[in-house]
Amino acid sequence: MAHIPAASLGNKNKKHFLGVPAPLGYVAGVGRGATGFTTRSDIGPARDANDVSDDRHAPPAAKRKKKEEEEEDDEDLNDSNYDEFSGYSGSLFSKDPYDKDDAEADAIYESIDKRMDEKRKEYREKRLKEDLERYRQERPKIQQQFSDLKRNLIAVSEEEWSNLPEVGDSRNKKQRNPRAEKFTPLPDSVLSRNLGGEAQSAIDGRSGLASMIPGVATPGMLTPSGDLDLRKIGQARNTLMNVKLSQVSDSVAGQTVVDPKGYLTDLQSMIPTYGGDINDIKKARMLLKSVRETNPYHPPAWIASARLEEVTGKLQMARNLIMRGCEQNPQSEDLWLEAARLQPPDTAKGVIAQAARRIPTSVRIWIKAADLETEPKAKRRVFRKALEHIPNSVRLWKAAVEMENPEDAKILLSRAVECCGTSVELWLALARLETYENARKVLNKAREKIPTDRQIWTTAAKLEEANGNIHMVEKIIDRALSSLGANGVEINRDQWLQEAIEAEKSGAIKCCQAIVRAVIAIGIDEEDRKQTWIDDAENCAKEGAYECARAVYGYALIEFPSKKSIWLRAAYFEKNHGTRESLETLLQKAVAHCPQSEVLWLMGAKSKWLAGDVPAARGILSLAFQANPNSEDIWLAAVKLESENAEYERARRLLAKARASAPTPRVMMKSAKLEWALNNLEESLSLLEDAVKVFPDFAKLWMMKGQIEEQKELLERAAESYNAGLKRCPNSIPLWLLLAALEEKRNLLTKARSVLERGRLKNLKNPLLWLAAIRIEIRAGMKDMAHTLMARALQDCPNAGELWAESIFLEARPQRKTKSVDALKKCEHDPHVLLAVSKLFWSERKLQKCRDWFNRTIKIDPDFGDAWANFYKFELQHGTEQQQKELIERCNAAEPKHGEEWCKVSKDIANWCFKTEEVLKAVVRNLPTPI
Repeated sequence: MAHIPAASLGNKNKKHFLGVPAPLGYVAGVGRGATGFTTRSDIGPARDANDVSDDRHAPPAAKRKKKEEEEEDDEDLNDSNYDEFSGYSGSLFSKDPYDKDDAEADAIYESIDKRMDEKRKEYREKRLKEDLERYRQERPKIQQQFSDLKRNLIAVSEEEWSNLPEVGDSRNKKQRNPRAEKFTPLPDSVLSRNLGGEAQSAIDGRSGLASMIPGVATPGMLTPSGDLDLRKIGQARNTLMNVKLSQVSDSVAGQTVVDPKGYLTDLQSMIPTYGGDINDIKKARMLLKSVRETNPYHPPAWIASARLEEVTGKLQMARNLIMRGCEQNPQSEDLWLEAARLQPPDTAKGVIAQAARRIPTSVRIWIKAADLETEPKAKRRVFRKALEHIPNSVRLWKAAVEMENPEDAKILLSRAVECCGTSVELWLALARLETYENARKVLNKAREKIPTDRQIWTTAAKLEEANGNIHMVEKIIDRALSSLGANGVEINRDQWLQEAIEAEKSGAIKCCQAIVRAVIAIGIDEEDRKQTWIDDAENCAKEGAYECARAVYGYALIEFPSKKSIWLRAAYFEKNHGTRESLETLLQKAVAHCPQSEVLWLMGAKSKWLAGDVPAARGILSLAFQANPNSEDIWLAAVKLESENAEYERARRLLAKARASAPTPRVMMKSAKLEWALNNLEESLSLLEDAVKVFPDFAKLWMMKGQIEEQKELLERAAESYNAGLKRCPNSIPLWLLLAALEEKRNLLTKARSVLERGRLKNLKNPLLWLAAIRIEIRAGMKDMAHTLMARALQDCPNAGELWAESIFLEARPQRKTKSVDALKKCEHDPHVLLAVSKLFWSERKLQKCRDWFNRTIKIDPDFGDAWANFYKFELQHGTEQQQKELIERCNAAEPKHGEEWCKVSKDIANWCFKTEEVLKAVVRNLPTPI
């Protein structure tokens, strides 16, 4: 048997896994149920250096302190401080340090919360508003609960109201406290009369009556034994009253010694008028004192100090301060004037006299001295003394002259112009006081002394005009411009025009015209002349200088004789501000220079016609025919002239000639209208049938044809005419309205609605078609449908005043005011809305507001006849006769032509000869009073 070495045996017994790394997740002994363990040497010490120390072995005092802190923490975190939604009320991390990361986190969370809050804000406010409204509905106020009972108080009569018991009524007191006893003191007359048939002047202290007298038999009080003498008590009382009265009465006549007015005045003087902080006053006083001490020769510091004391009610201290300031600064006129102001009038005279001695050359001091005097003689004496010291003061000379009569003033002014030769005012004042010859000499001297002033020249021109030397006026103005230019004075056109306006206001008409002609062309470019002169004329007219404006127009027409626009402006100016003669004179010149201008011919003819001179008007129109042989306007004007004067045959002949020479749609329409007005319906229809063949696109011909057929009760033919007209003129709104009205008249409401619907499709966003549809529903009694249509109409035409005006009165009375506010927001300057608001105030009987709004309406649109008619009806009910006359005059001047109610009357063929006033009164008769 072979020998085996021991080393090999050792290697054989060695396990194969020794020295090999353990597999992943291997735990030693886990297979036999053993668990691993860790010692302190493996993991190091159990506590960190920053951990809280273990106090198990601490002394008892430290343990007790630790326990109290833990109890405080537990109080913050117990169940009573816990809320399901917000958690613990205390902070869980209040003991931890608050670093930058915490601050940044808090800022982020705060911004997130703010953002989330903004998202929910609108919903939360809406929810809060709804909750509040619901709460007010569920729990109304006491005042709201009794509102229905308050309305029933109307039925309570005055007698029932007076019989109601007061809150403090005796019956109520008795019911509240039935057991209460009443004690009424007896008067002396009862006590002193006979008791038991025997006169008694004293009562027994032990009797029950004694208890009625205070202090006589009061329990707990010592009362004198024996009887009480009532007469002595009354005498003592009277004596005491006399002593009190004598303290405030006079021993002579019994009048009061206290003067109530003086007493209140003294009290007022004791109350400081300054209402600010007392510390501010002290600071200001110290600062001003420092300024005065630092620089006592600074007058504003003394004035400020005195005014501070005056404001705080210390008037005497203010006077003392200002006088000390005058001593320090005797040459300061401001200090002396302030001292005179603070002193009473008598003392002020002495102060101002002292000031005049110190500063004899101060104009303000002398003026103040004159103001302090009450008598005119003393004032004159002061002024003359002042002029001795200051002979070159224009202000003193003017003040002194104003105190004198004309003769003495003339003497003073003669001396004044010697001392103050450069004062234009003094020279002009002297010239006004002198005679014509002397005034001319004075003005010549003034021109020598002051060769650069234009007022002297214009005064000279006015002087010549006032004395009848008209030919000299223009020469003086021309010499003025040349002389001023030679002396280096710039000719300012605007200043000279203003001088012309002033000359007209003073009555110097020739002077103002001469100035305008002399300076109107200075400094204007060639191409700007026309517009500049028109603007000048309009500005002069705005300032009321009509002669200046007339002069501007005259010069412009000389430079531009063929400009129709200037002639028209001048004609309108004469129509508004001139006379009939001046207008006709101007128009004669105008048609001579502009014979092709039809407007000028027509204005001339109308002026003659309005004056009642019909032959002259015919003459002008005949001349106009020669200048404009085929003018439609002149033909129609001639027809109107003849028809207005009842010359119908001449009008027919003129229209026949016009149809032959100038067959226009208007001529055909006027021809048919004349026959219609004269009730020749067959002739009128014949003319219209011929006209619509030649002029099928003229909507008024179709309208007249249909209306005449309606008048003849040929409704089917009228409908055919309207439909034929709408095929050729689908954009004519009056045609659609006439057809709809005809269908409604035939009781075909569905067809009328259909017509208006087709009209709205052809003419989008048209408020008149919407309004007609709404009114059809109202007349048919379909108010809900009218409201629906109105809502659609206002969406389609949000700025239509006609619709908003109708919507106001479509609402119930309580909602009309709100609707009117909405209407004014959308259509602030629409006359229909303003008229509706006026009628609303009328229905509420707010008369002055109603009148103001009516005036506002006719001012915005004077052509709106409905406003004039409603205003006149209002004045008939609530105005005076004078107001009614003024309104008719204003209406005639405005000559309104439009308006729904106005056109119903004015377009009615039966009223074709009505003047404006007649139309106004006819409209008023058909208008309802707003309710």
